[in-house]
Amino acid sequence: MKKRILVTGGAGFIGSHLCKRLLNEGNEVICLDNFFTGSRQNIHDLLDNKDFEVIRHDVTIPIHLEVDQIYNLACPASPVHYQFDPVQTTKTSVLGAINMLGLAKRTKARILQASTSEVYGDPDVHPQPESYWGKVNPIGIRSCYDEGKRCAETLFFDYHREHGVDIRVIRIFNTYGPNMNPNDGRVVSNFIVQALKGEDITIYGEGSQTRSFQYIDDLVEGMVRMMNNETGFVGPVNIGNPDEFTIKELAEKVIEAIPNSKSKLVYKDLPQDDPKQRKPEISTAKEQLKWSPSIKLDAGLKDTIKYFSSII
Repeated sequence: MKKRILVTGGAGFIGSHLCKRLLNEGNEVICLDNFFTGSRQNIHDLLDNKDFEVIRHDVTIPIHLEVDQIYNLACPASPVHYQFDPVQTTKTSVLGAINMLGLAKRTKARILQASTSEVYGDPDVHPQPESYWGKVNPIGIRSCYDEGKRCAETLFFDYHREHGVDIRVIRIFNTYGPNMNPNDGRVVSNFIVQALKGEDITIYGEGSQTRSFQYIDDLVEGMVRMMNNETGFVGPVNIGNPDEFTIKELAEKVIEAIPNSKSKLVYKDLPQDDPKQRKPEISTAKEQLKWSPSIKLDAGLKDTIKYFSSII
């Protein structure tokens, strides 16, 4: 049955892929974005679709719409962008959650919160299961994002318990793919852009810190499955790829995947509160959603490099 679906942050990297998927499934989609980090280019191919609507709006301000489902993705997600205006980042997570939960309560819509692996901070537990409460610095330079997202989760569960709002909460681990902003400071886009330009690849610390990288299509599949599951499971659930790589290994893979790249590795100091390890424990997603990632890093990097080659 055709649904009317709101995607906040719908012109962003993840949001644009999600909008496309939802339209392909025959839904009406409203893309809400203030275009701080989102881009019209990301949704350019969708603008002629009669079931697609774009509203320039900031989620920190209430909005009245009639919808069946809400995917709440609005928030800058890379350190470069969320540290540019940390107060606004916290407002986006907290006031945005309050406004979207209020909308869901009024319209009786189901609402999914795109939370993050950053709620685990610099973890003492490895890999990170959903039961782990995290180790987050509440006053550091990353706190606006980490604590904003943690508070948003609190609001979602309190609206669920107090007002019966139909919620879903996912925790997204490092994701990459086409439509990433080339200037967002994230490690995959940084390395690819540097390698394509023939510049040296910048590694912070010794490059021994680990990350797990999931391709965007795997994430979108997990999001849609979580939104539409009817088992009563509301989350939180980790959506990520448990294949773990050091940052140095990622850099070497990028150089290897770009023919004739002249890039070399250079090392700089590690930023404050940068997590040493990050890997999702995904048994909950496998059990509850029958979901696990299917796209390996080498294949995903190939598609992502092709995208960046077309825009640089």
